[in-house]
Amino acid sequence: MELSSVTTSQTASKTAAQDGNKAVISSDFETFLKMLSTQLQNQDPLNPVESADYAVQLATFSSVEQQVLTNNHLQDLAERIQVSGMSDLAGWVGMEAQSLSASYYDGEPVTVLPDPPSAADRAVLVVKNASGNVVYRDDLPLTNTPYQWSGDMITGAKAPTGTYSFEVESSANGETLSTDPVSTYGRVIEARRTDTDTILVLEGGNTVSASEVTGLRAAQ
Repeated sequence: MELSSVTTSQTASKTAAQDGNKAVISSDFETFLKMLSTQLQNQDPLNPVESADYAVQLATFSSVEQQVLTNNHLQDLAERIQVSGMSDLAGWVGMEAQSLSASYYDGEPVTVLPDPPSAADRAVLVVKNASGNVVYRDDLPLTNTPYQWSGDMITGAKAPTGTYSFEVESSANGETLSTDPVSTYGRVIEARRTDTDTILVLEGGNTVSASEVTGLRAAQ
C-alpha cells in the first residue's frame, strides 16, 4: 500500500473518531443539563442546593470535557508524528549506508574504508565470504584512503555474487597489533521502524541499526 493511501486511511479514521468523540461530548452535556434541570425541579424548597454546588458540578463537567478534547489533540499529534516518521524512513531507501556490516558484491567494486592505527607499519585487507573463509588479502597504504575491492580472489578468479565481510590486520615490527572490522557502503533496500530503533535492510539481506550507520551517500 502506498504511503499516500495509508495517510488517507489514517486521516479518515482520525476524523471519524474525532466526530464520534464530539458527538459523545455533546450528548453527555445534554444529559447533564437534563439531570441538572430535574435536580432543580425536585429539590427540597426548605433545603435548596447551594449555588456553589451547582458551580462545582459545572466546573467538574467542564474539566472532564476539556480532558477529552486534550486527549483527542494528543492522539492527533501522535498520528501526525507517526506519518512524518514513515516519510523519514522512505528517505533512507536507495541510499548507500556506511557501516561495519558485511557488504554485498554483485560484480561492482565494493568501497572499503580502512583506518589502520597510527602505530602500525603494515596493514592488510582481509576479505571473507559468507562462510567465513578468506578469499582475498592485499596490503593497504597506512592511511584512511578508500580502497576499491573489485572482486579479485587469491585464486585469481573473480568472486561470485554474494555477501563478504572485510577486516584490516594491523602489525608493527612483525607483531600483530589488531584485527578490526572495516566499514563499507551498502545500498539500503528497506527501512523498518521498531519500538526502540530503525532497522535498515541492505542489499543482500544484511540488516543494520540506523544508530550504527556512520555515513550516508547517494547510490554510486
